[in-house]
Amino acid sequence: MVLEIKLGDVARLKKVHPCGSYDWEVVRLGADIGIKCRKCGRHVLMSRSVFERRVKELISRGGG
Repeated sequence: MVLEIKLGDVARLKKVHPCGSYDWEVVRLGADIGIKCRKCGRHVLMSRSVFERRVKELISRGGG
């Protein structure tokens, strides 16, 4: 299954970030996915395949 990801999507990941948040906003698309923590603002870059494995659900859809 291929996950359709758009800029601005908010994804809930399976594991909690050290700051206590599960929610991340998609800020970069391509072979790698850039995400930003909604609580502390930390930026993380990971491969698309790793991102798709770690996503629990998309909780809101972006506009772009």
